[in-house]
Amino acid sequence: MIKTKKITLEEPVLIEALQQRKAIGAEALYDMYSASLLGVIFKIVADREIAEDVLQETLVKIWNSIHQYDATKGRLFTWMVNVARNLAIDKLRSKDFRNHSKNQDIENHVNAIDEQRNTTYRPELLGVKDLVEKLKPEQKKIVELVYFQGYTHVEVSNELEIPLGTVKTRLRMGIMELRKYFK
Repeated sequence: MIKTKKITLEEPVLIEALQQRKAIGAEALYDMYSASLLGVIFKIVADREIAEDVLQETLVKIWNSIHQYDATKGRLFTWMVNVARNLAIDKLRSKDFRNHSKNQDIENHVNAIDEQRNTTYRPELLGVKDLVEKLKPEQKKIVELVYFQGYTHVEVSNELEIPLGTVKTRLRMGIMELRKYFK
């Protein structure tokens, strides 16, 4: 079923629905604030995929921490922006983000060199394909689709009919396993 109408609630009604853990509260929270919160997060992390992950963490944290919101100290949106901002800053400080940024820089340089030299990336020539065969089947399939067949994470999710988060986790675990062979 495709959702076509956005749910909007008055702020006090939304707060009450969230505090009572009603599904309509979660839907309204997403419909009313996800775009704004994503914008705030994206300005901090400057990476769409990471911003979307942080948005998901933000919405879960808001859902789980709504009891900490105090209307006498400010508007709900201000509190939610602070939650989003803090999680985005935490992500920037995290080791995973720094490694991701380093990998992106290296990948950008390699792509620029490839374009200059007109070379192509052929992991099978490095013996990586043999190492991929040693991975667990669920990791192997995702690594092959992403790195050997050029699928995006979303395309893999659709192809295998599994959640995007599962694709990312299995891919990350597969890469971590492969790194062991290069140490």
